[in-house]
Amino acid sequence: MEHLFSGSAIQMLFDFTFYYPLFMSYLWMCGGLYYYFHYERNDPPYDQPPALTEYPAVSILVPCHNEASNIEDTVEALLAINYPTFEILLIDDGSTDASPQMLDAIARQDSRVRVIHLAKNQGKAVGLNTAAMMAKYDFFLCIDGDSLVDPHCLHWMMRHLVNSPRVGAVSGNPRIRTRSTLIGRIQVGEFSSIIGLIKRAQRTYGKMFTVSGVMVCFRRAALHDAGYWNPDALTEDIDISWRLQMRHWDVRFEPNALCWILMPETLRGLWRQRLRWSMGGTQVLFSQNGLFGRWRHRRMLPVYLEYFTSVLWAYTMAAVFALWTLKHFVPLPPALVIDTLLPEWNGLVIGTTCLLQFAVSMALDARYEKGMGRYYYWMIWYPLAFWILNVFTTLVAVPKVLLRGKQRATWKSPDRGLQP
Repeated sequence: MEHLFSGSAIQMLFDFTFYYPLFMSYLWMCGGLYYYFHYERNDPPYDQPPALTEYPAVSILVPCHNEASNIEDTVEALLAINYPTFEILLIDDGSTDASPQMLDAIARQDSRVRVIHLAKNQGKAVGLNTAAMMAKYDFFLCIDGDSLVDPHCLHWMMRHLVNSPRVGAVSGNPRIRTRSTLIGRIQVGEFSSIIGLIKRAQRTYGKMFTVSGVMVCFRRAALHDAGYWNPDALTEDIDISWRLQMRHWDVRFEPNALCWILMPETLRGLWRQRLRWSMGGTQVLFSQNGLFGRWRHRRMLPVYLEYFTSVLWAYTMAAVFALWTLKHFVPLPPALVIDTLLPEWNGLVIGTTCLLQFAVSMALDARYEKGMGRYYYWMIWYPLAFWILNVFTTLVAVPKVLLRGKQRATWKSPDRGLQP
């Protein structure tokens, strides 16, 4: 006990809270830059994809729950995809708005569109599993019902699936549509810095923590081998990414495959979304902890330890907050006293590194989205706002997952921000 409260133990705690984000930031930047120079730099512009040796037909799966205000635009963008042969399966997952009637009306206008009606809300995973059983073709493009795809996205994603039989899934590059508030503008940079840059870095060291469920392409044989989507998973994209890679399927990121998505622009909506993401990641930590000691799964260890350490960091940050608060109410040993939470020289180093990471990632993504620079200076708020949010969602997620047990994950209509 005395050792626990010793100055060296507390100093290690403080050092971890400071050095961990610095180490990960430079690791992601180095990995992202390596990916760019090795895989991405010589690609043609995203609207001029290279020719494929063959063009296998694709089934596009669109699970929908109360998407009446978005689905027409989503399907219009899908029908404009520049690819020879595809079908579109719209899955109505027990919607209570006008979605069922709208989906039927859309299907009547184009023979490539079919509709599947589920009697009640059973969750995205069940919707995808149902559609997979009814799909005609052996490659699936899965799209959320409020997303707008780029016409060339499928061409880019199929490049990986056609050229390598070991590729089981290809994640797209989602971009933010909702930019009306500070929360929306910060997410523009976040999706470059945290989503795009990390996926590039993880691709560099061989395995990805997750595909982006909002737009991802699958090989049917890989899904069949992995057992399709898990109805109990809170984040079906994280879960299927892990089960595919544990079966030794390759999962890749394709930055040229673009889609435009809606994201929360209120604190309540953002909290609910990030808590779900955090719970989904925590579910994977618990479900895949048996990979230690399995030599054949050794390449999954880096992404597992990366997420595990991020959870540990959230709890150490919470401990720092707690100690600073406690000192105002009870006397603490001198080694436990934290004088201030205001940034000093170490805060300046972290803030500068964070801005450097945003600059690198936005520079890499500038070829896909012009004018990103005008959002750069909003990123100064990211460490303060989103790091605190991530700390609290992680604190809540771990006990919620432990207490949740095994139950089916259904969905509710999310906050989609102020649409442009």
